Formats: sequence, C-alpha cells, structure tokens
Amino acid sequence: MKKVISNKIIRKRARRRVYVIGALCVLLVLIAIFAKQLSPHDPNVTSALLIRRPPSKEYPFGTDSYGRCVLSRVLAGAGTTIFATTVLVAVTFVIGTVLGIISGYYGGLADTLIMRVTELFLAFPQMVVAIAVAGILGGGLKAALIALGVTAWTGYAKIARSHTLSVKNENYIAAAKLAGLRGWQIICFHILPNTLFPLVTNALTQIGTTMIGISGLSFLGLGVIPPQAEWGSMINESRAYIQLAPWAVLYPALATVITIMLFNYLGDAVMDLRKAERRN
Repeated sequence: MKKVISNKIIRKRARRRVYVIGALCVLLVLIAIFAKQLSPHDPNVTSALLIRRPPSKEYPFGTDSYGRCVLSRVLAGAGTTIFATTVLVAVTFVIGTVLGIISGYYGGLADTLIMRVTELFLAFPQMVVAIAVAGILGGGLKAALIALGVTAWTGYAKIARSHTLSVKNENYIAAAKLAGLRGWQIICFHILPNTLFPLVTNALTQIGTTMIGISGLSFLGLGVIPPQAEWGSMINESRAYIQLAPWAVLYPALATVITIMLFNYLGDAVMDLRKAERRN
C-alpha cells in the first residue's frame, strides 16, 4: 500500500515538474513570437549619441557599442535563436527517425549502408564538422543550420533503429503481417508510435545542444551575420568592450544560458515522468 502511494506521489511530482517547466518554455516561445511587439526600440537602429549607455528606464538593458537597444536586440535574438533551433531539431528529427526505422525494420543492405554512414559522422566531433562545413559554405544562418544538421540526425537514427529492432519481433507485428499490412503501414501504425516517446525526449534535450551550436558558430563569425540579432553574435560584437559595457555581453549570455537550461530541464522532466509511469 505504501509503495502504491509512494509511486502515485512520484508520478504527481513528475507531472507537476513537466507542467511548470513546459509552461516556462512556452512562455519563451511566445516572447520569441511577439518579440517585435515587445521591443521598446528598433533593434537595428544605431546612434552615435547612445553608444554604451548603462541600463536606464528608457533602455533597461543599456545600449551596445553602436548605440542599439540591448533589450530590443535580445528579444529579436530570441526569435532568431529559438526558431532556428526549432526548425533544425524538427528537420533532423524527421530525417534521423525515418532512416533509423528503415534501417532497423528492413535490415540487410539498407541497414549496413545507413549505419556505416551514421558511424562515419559520429566518428568526428559535431562542432568540428560544423565549423568546417560552415566555413566552406561561407557563413550565415542557413549555412550554420546546414553545418549542424549534417551530424545532428545521427542520434535520432541510432535511437530509432535500436527501438525498431526491439519492437519488430513482437507478436502484434507478426499478427499485422499475417493480416496483410504492408511494411509502410506497419511502420506508421505500430513501430513509429512505440518509438516516438524516446525520440521526442531526445529531441527536447537536443534543443539546448543545438542552441549552443548555433550561438557558438555565430560567436565565431560563421553563423548569423550582423546586424541581424542573435545571442552568440551579440556576445561576439560586444566582448571587446566588456569592461566598458558589460551589460551588452551579460544579457544575451544570460538569455542563452536560461533558455538552454529550461529546455534541458524539460527533457529531463519528461524522461523522469516516463520512468515514474513505468513503475508498478
């Protein structure tokens, strides 16, 4: 009896944690969506009279070395960083999941080919490959997304394949085959639903990693090209004046850290909820 009550309390706390952190992540997404409406000033307007002004009532986060409102640029950067991250995670999620399920379900030559390519990309550090690809493509947001996407799909492919291998030998899969269902029908209606949860959990944790990658490439000058606002490029632009205007570096850095932490916590919370629900 005590064990049942304890498990109920654990599940309740896990759900509450998911709801709270999820609500905060939704709030961040809403801020990114309405960044233009929330910005007190135009994020790209420069002024020689406002260079490196400290935080004030009119400029709560101060101004940077070009006289631009840091708060407005942080809000604009939220849209750039969060939406770019979401698009990249969604695309790599789909590509990796499809390739992983095909590899695990059909096996044979398809499995060998897909897994060898996957292992080839996994043999190199993701950021090193991203820097090389972004450098070849010449920088820019699209180049950064392509550079990170070259290797980002591999994690989903490995997870999808391993779960497909464990599911495809179940009795209900054999029954579906006897019922005359085709391979793609079995994949869509039986295998994919049973592999989706770990893949979604991995995607949530990858949001933070991807955001670090985009900001890192922008910081190195291989990502977003100024004057477009992006947190990594903002830090790079202002780091030379950190002693004169630390707020121009501090606020985009805080925005990056808080956003990454929230999405990482959300992934951990969903994983904990899954574990709690599996307990008897």
